[in-house]
Amino acid sequence: MHFPAPMTGRCLCGAVSLGATPNSPHVAVCHCDICRRWGGGPLLAVECDDDVVVNGEDHVVVFASSDWAERGFCRECGTHLFYRLRQGGHTAIPVGLFQEYENWQLTQQLFIERKPSFYSFAEKTRHVTGEELFAEFLANHSGSDST
Repeated sequence: MHFPAPMTGRCLCGAVSLGATPNSPHVAVCHCDICRRWGGGPLLAVECDDDVVVNGEDHVVVFASSDWAERGFCRECGTHLFYRLRQGGHTAIPVGLFQEYENWQLTQQLFIERKPSFYSFAEKTRHVTGEELFAEFLANHSGSDST
């Protein structure tokens, strides 16, 4: 499979399905407190293009988890559907929704300073602190209209 390629995923009960184009086969792990509280562990997600299509939107609940981001889940079964920035077009989809593709590559861990000591990943990844992540985001979005 070559990226970008459209992929589909769905929630546990099938009330919501997503169509999205991952930017790459790279999976990021987020260890922030909110992601770990949201799912009981780290979030493993792929970044997708802005054209995420949600079918069954009447079954989607969106929660504003911070001043800059929101998370969506199925109101029927609770499946986590997306994390997205309110401005800037970034959408992360939990990689488990895309079950038809198996060649994902774990490449980076975000908020590495927040990772608890009771788990670790064997893959060599890029480690990014929260401070570094915000600095990268600001550097990449300076001069844009989304300030």
